[in-house]
Amino acid sequence: MRYFVTGATGFIGGRLVRQLREVGHEVRALVRDPGKAQDLVQLGVELHPGDIREISTMRRPMEGVDGVFHVAAWYGLGSDEAAYAHSINVSGTRNVLTLMKELQIPKGVYSSTVAVFSDTHGQLVDESYRYDGPMLSEYERTKHEAHYGVALPMIEDGLPLVIVMPSVVYGPGDSSPMHDAFVQYLRGRLPMVPKGGRYCWAHVEDVARGHVLAMDKGRAGESYILAGEPYGLVEALELAEGITGIKAPRLRVPAAPIKALARVVEKVERYVALPSTYRSESLRGTAGVTYLGRADKARRELGWHARPLEEGLRETLTHDMSALGLAPPS
Repeated sequence: MRYFVTGATGFIGGRLVRQLREVGHEVRALVRDPGKAQDLVQLGVELHPGDIREISTMRRPMEGVDGVFHVAAWYGLGSDEAAYAHSINVSGTRNVLTLMKELQIPKGVYSSTVAVFSDTHGQLVDESYRYDGPMLSEYERTKHEAHYGVALPMIEDGLPLVIVMPSVVYGPGDSSPMHDAFVQYLRGRLPMVPKGGRYCWAHVEDVARGHVLAMDKGRAGESYILAGEPYGLVEALELAEGITGIKAPRLRVPAAPIKALARVVEKVERYVALPSTYRSESLRGTAGVTYLGRADKARRELGWHARPLEEGLRETLTHDMSALGLAPPS
């Protein structure tokens, strides 16, 4: 089969492309800078310079493919790049799906996120759940608009699209704020941990495999949550301590003071430039929030599963410790 992939140089997209090539599929990847994607060339991927914000750059590489994987997205916390986020997550998604429809591509897989549900307030929700705001971050807002304002209406209009909704994605090569927290932990520079937050964790290889399964087995018009076990950050760091022998922070801060601080910072950041980690959006995103979703449907219909967090965390922390020059866990 021949597939067109956006976001092929990203965290999930890179694993997806590798999995597709390992079983012999042809891959055409849209990349903004081919010079920075030579690892894809070594995999036998056909590179096409372009940008999802420019629909004309996608036409030729998308013509004649058997399927489209739209994985490219903007992700950030504590950012003030609202217009840029919208241009990628909303307008870019509309461009990809519009061209897919125009070229009559037989099937597509769109990578949404459980973050479109925002804080689930402790509920373990399924694909039928919907929340319309207010959202906690620009990422949530733009992905929610792309999911409910672009993808679903086009599905209702006949687009043969499957939606996958990953939860918190982790693994070697991650560059998210969650990964930054673990790096600070490994360096002994994480002074405290917010209490109350819980997330469903999914290893990046499992999430990439979920995309492949969605293309192979997913029903057009359906959404599938790709979520692993629910763990709080406190619990995840306790697992990490058992793996690495490095003590997890003993100071656990309740959500209330973090939310209060976020309200103060929101006023200050209008006048003072703050690092993204300390902006109000970042603080709200750690103040006891839960991003919890059930993967029952993906397990039942796709045969998907997520590896245990302890197993995936051991691999991830071993990789990170090596990168930091630390002795690997025994």
